[in-house]
Amino acid sequence: MCSRSLILPLALAATFSCSSESPNSHPNIVLILADDFGVGDIQVHYPENKIATPYLDRLVGQGMSFTDAHSPSAVCTPTRYGLLTGRYSWRTRLQEWVLAAYEPPLISEGRPTLPGVLRDNGYATALVGKWHLGWEWAGPQASRMTEVRNGQKTLEWDFTKPVQSGPTTRGFDYYFGVDLPNMPPFSYIENDTVVTAPTDRYVYDPSEGVVMPRGFEGSPMAPGWRFREIVPELTRRAVHQVRDLAGRDKPFFLLYSMTSPHEPISPSATFQGKSGIAPIADFVMETDWSAGQVIEAIDDAGIAENTIVIFTADNGHSHYTGWDELVEAGHMPSGQYRGHKGDVWEGGHRVPLVVRWTGRIEPNSSSDRLVSLTDIFATSLAAIGADLPDDGAEDSISFLDFALGTASPGGRQSLVSHSNHGEFAYRDGPWKLVYRNASTRLDESRGQPTVTELYNLSSDEAEAHNLADERPETVAKLRERFDEVISRGASRAGISSANDASVKYGTTQSVRWAPSPE
Repeated sequence: MCSRSLILPLALAATFSCSSESPNSHPNIVLILADDFGVGDIQVHYPENKIATPYLDRLVGQGMSFTDAHSPSAVCTPTRYGLLTGRYSWRTRLQEWVLAAYEPPLISEGRPTLPGVLRDNGYATALVGKWHLGWEWAGPQASRMTEVRNGQKTLEWDFTKPVQSGPTTRGFDYYFGVDLPNMPPFSYIENDTVVTAPTDRYVYDPSEGVVMPRGFEGSPMAPGWRFREIVPELTRRAVHQVRDLAGRDKPFFLLYSMTSPHEPISPSATFQGKSGIAPIADFVMETDWSAGQVIEAIDDAGIAENTIVIFTADNGHSHYTGWDELVEAGHMPSGQYRGHKGDVWEGGHRVPLVVRWTGRIEPNSSSDRLVSLTDIFATSLAAIGADLPDDGAEDSISFLDFALGTASPGGRQSLVSHSNHGEFAYRDGPWKLVYRNASTRLDESRGQPTVTELYNLSSDEAEAHNLADERPETVAKLRERFDEVISRGASRAGISSANDASVKYGTTQSVRWAPSPE
């Protein structure tokens, strides 16, 4: 049956269908991924919160909000890996944190990706914005995985040569953006070329924004580089891609991988002071505006009825970019949930997920089905009637039938969450089994046994009451199911695979890059 409607003060005139039949032609797919945008940051979802988000409020009124949606990780790189591959990133050798500056690709050559499979099915594919999944940089040394975070930042690199093994080798026809906004080189990259040679050196200037990249002072930077201009430039580029791709004779997939409201918190002049709260609130408002420009470009191009629009975020809201100022103003970025970006708690990985497909998805509706962002892979292929690859998308389960209101028995019943420091949580129905580190300091936890905790989210959304000692049988049952998800190398039905590393949750990992099983 169709999902229940949200009550919104919006006048909407849209038709919808609860049919599960495939569309007559393949729909365009536009995926907008905000960076460090909390589950509470769309105002219409949390009316008592204080940051105005009129563009995303409108999108909510036009589509379906999934209220139990989760990023596969609480930080950037691993979520992007999961989104594009349909596979949990903890199955790779990267067991904590994110890719550092100048590290090599995390997506292995030959692994199926969502844009790659869509391209095989006749799609044009484009990515605008943040990549943060690694390149092979040219230089006297190769890009390599380092245990020391950003251990390659002082090495010399040749930015006049092509940057190898990036987005255009992982399924995208076109790319424009930055690796990420707070790591070098501070310059745009188009396809496999650094657009402007970073011949200047970055000088730390705290007046330019909040949480400026002080640790990269002296790193290569393009002449005239301004952090406050990144969002406007990427917005223009994404809008241009919509207009250009809409005029072609094939369907398209566009990923707009936003750099905001991730640090550095440097809103453009138009948005500085606009919230009346703090720079981070201004930046959230600019993020809303930027997403809105892309959605309006879709509508203006006359392709809304044949375009699936998805808005979501890579993890929860950051706690070090102005969190206290938001809370003091009455804005709760994680809503009623515990934690924030980086955490194994709900606030770290529970994210907004809004899907619009005009004429197909009921407007102003919601679903409480369990969803992981790894599922966007399977959902997109289901929308075009294509099969998942046998050798990939190990953790991707379609939620298309729930979006269309034609849900049958099945769908995702469990998921795995992963924290910045490598902690695990296994969700099954209302139960959440957590394996947290013994200390909040990772260096003190390495090699130490993790602490087992159990929560019932149906009665304890705030994760305030640990039931592990009271429900040992539940802990044992969930642990057995979690072990199976790990050992089978996959969580979707009907396939098995192998992890790239030995995955352990009973003790905190000793190294950032785990050795391969053999």
